Amino acid sequence: MKKKNVLPVGIFDSGVGGLTVLKEIVKILPGENIIYFGDTARVPYGAKAPETIRRFAVENCDFLAQNNVKVIIAACNTVSSVALPYIENRCKIPLIDVMKPAVEEALTLSKTCNIGVIGTKATILSGAYEKYIKALCPSARVLSKACPLFVPLIEENILKGSVLDNVIKLYLSGLKCRKIDVLILGCTHYPLIKTRIKSFMGDRVRIIDSARASAYKLRDILAGGNMESRRTSGRTVFYVSDSPESFRRMGKKFLGCEIRGINVVKEEVSYVWSKS
Repeated sequence: MKKKNVLPVGIFDSGVGGLTVLKEIVKILPGENIIYFGDTARVPYGAKAPETIRRFAVENCDFLAQNNVKVIIAACNTVSSVALPYIENRCKIPLIDVMKPAVEEALTLSKTCNIGVIGTKATILSGAYEKYIKALCPSARVLSKACPLFVPLIEENILKGSVLDNVIKLYLSGLKCRKIDVLILGCTHYPLIKTRIKSFMGDRVRIIDSARASAYKLRDILAGGNMESRRTSGRTVFYVSDSPESFRRMGKKFLGCEIRGINVVKEEVSYVWSKS
């Protein structure tokens, strides 16, 4: 049996949003090998029934487990919001989601316990962020806002300019007036517009990037279990369930560099991360 420190980290998402988690992991833990699975044949998850999302999540975890990963990251806020307890009870490998680390960081940084959460309609309607915040801090005041136009704008590469700024103002003006001091980005697409959100909200509000928080959670789990890689440089192998060219195009926007190989079903084509 291989020592766990040589095994890869597994990440899954319904599509490309989880690439922001991947990018943060590569920054923080550059020696880790990573397997990324984008379930592009069944995206978006947010429009699916909860039982369907749970089934997809279990299947994704099983796929990564079959590839002998040491930790699984569910880099999808819809999964975190709808299916987390279900997959936690079934996953025999350490599991990290994108909701809990972000909430824990928010509560650590907030001085007033007035916390804002933004995300897709599915994530906000689930109430999962509010429930977890209240479980850890019953006196917390949670203000949530669905921002359905953010994802399509990001996927159209509209990452700055008046159109984006006007949509940010439309969605976030109410939160800005409500004296929150922490805002959780409850969607893994949103780090791509984090600087514009921060500019609008002002210095008084701390922005919590769920992708970054999850990457630091991974670092802590690997260190605590003596599972850190001893390599100085790792590689990432990509798998998708459909549309590799679309994933490649979107992936370049998220990662800032080309993805030179994508694995469809079982053909292994690895992409070696380059910092250049």
